[in-house]
Amino acid sequence: MTSQWYDAEAGPLVRPYAMTGGRTKPGPSNVRFDLIALVVVDDDPPGRAEEDLLGPEHRALLSLCRAETQSVAELAADADLPVGVVRVLLGDLLESGFVRVSRPVPPAQLPDERILREVIDGLRAL
Repeated sequence: MTSQWYDAEAGPLVRPYAMTGGRTKPGPSNVRFDLIALVVVDDDPPGRAEEDLLGPEHRALLSLCRAETQSVAELAADADLPVGVVRVLLGDLLESGFVRVSRPVPPAQLPDERILREVIDGLRAL
């Protein structure tokens, strides 16, 4: 017997709004996750009992983050989920204390390329 909620090639058909409970913004604080923001598992995450209460998509993202630090874009690709869904789920994990997010360095704070080239040239001259 086949179910209308399962496609043999695509797998289970779960709409994105079902994964996020209809939410489109990550948490009440409306945190914005850049595609290149790095996500890591928190040093002191909540216990196993709290993790068992999470949905399968939340647990999949946690599993990916435990394997290695990943960007939001990498998590979306590896979990095969839309970026908007991943942002909402990460907002849940952030507010629950499971993950930490490090923001990318704004381009204005990066060193000037000319200075970096001068340093490289100086090192080559040694």
